[in-house]
Amino acid sequence: MHIMARTFRERLCVLLLSLSVLTGDCRYLENNEIAQDDLLSLFNPELKRETPEELMFRRPLRCLDMVAVEGHFTFTADRPQLSCAAFFMSEPNQVISVDLDHVDVDCAGGDFITVFDGWVMKGEKFPSSQDHPLPVHERYVDYCDSLRTSVRASQNVAMIFFRVHNPGSSFTVTVRKILNPFPCNVLSQSPEGSYTMVIPQQHRNCSFSIIYPVELDVSEFSLGHHNGFPKRSMPGCAESGDYVQLLGGNVIDSSKLLPITDICVAFTGPTHMKVGCDNTVVRMVSSGRFVNRVSFSYRLLSSQDLQTLKLNNVEDFCFNA
Repeated sequence: MHIMARTFRERLCVLLLSLSVLTGDCRYLENNEIAQDDLLSLFNPELKRETPEELMFRRPLRCLDMVAVEGHFTFTADRPQLSCAAFFMSEPNQVISVDLDHVDVDCAGGDFITVFDGWVMKGEKFPSSQDHPLPVHERYVDYCDSLRTSVRASQNVAMIFFRVHNPGSSFTVTVRKILNPFPCNVLSQSPEGSYTMVIPQQHRNCSFSIIYPVELDVSEFSLGHHNGFPKRSMPGCAESGDYVQLLGGNVIDSSKLLPITDICVAFTGPTHMKVGCDNTVVRMVSSGRFVNRVSFSYRLLSSQDLQTLKLNNVEDFCFNA
């Protein structure tokens, strides 16, 4: 693994230790005694290589866990666990479904299980409040307050927070992946790949987040009101109502990232750039009047590329963050 990618994983570990929630309707988490090596293991790429035969298996759920496959995951407390979280992830063209079964926790005694539509890390949310279709308070579903046991996320990531005080308390989470014909707001599992984002005449914002420093090629960009015109980037793209933003930074919340460039005129033919940020986001803003699409590919920057960017002060807002 390249140096920069591992650095970001280490930063994620720090974020996971400081999990918090930006709403008064949900419970807060306390610090957890979890070793850094245990946290780094959550981002093991082997998670993505498990075979289909293993999908709906059963295994224990850890107090801090990352799940990238379908299955039944049971948490049983052997001691009080006061700040736990499990992160769920699927492929870009899928959404996560979370079902709670066999719940045996003491809600009256301060236990809770809360499902979040997206991810929260150190007060930062993915997708951001600007891009998610639901208001923030509706993205939290607290089992103890509502007794709701089934939640379908709006994108390919979701998570649960939970706190239990009594040894023997337990519950089972069933994770399923559902095909999503028009994905919006994707967190990439991989440091390389290609993707086409389509917004079919809907007034919404969609983001594709790559949590690695990458070399990015935008190969096609189609906006209904500008088709056939030459490629152009301009500072006034927001006024058009339909445009693509390229953002970079070292946080997961796209609303806190810095703009690299905006594109609001359609084109074919590659736009190539290297972004030395821990998080690179391709974000499409759509007015709903047109069918908009953007195609791009990306690959992890080598350590030599990163060193060159740093020496040339390219994307210095990322290196200095």
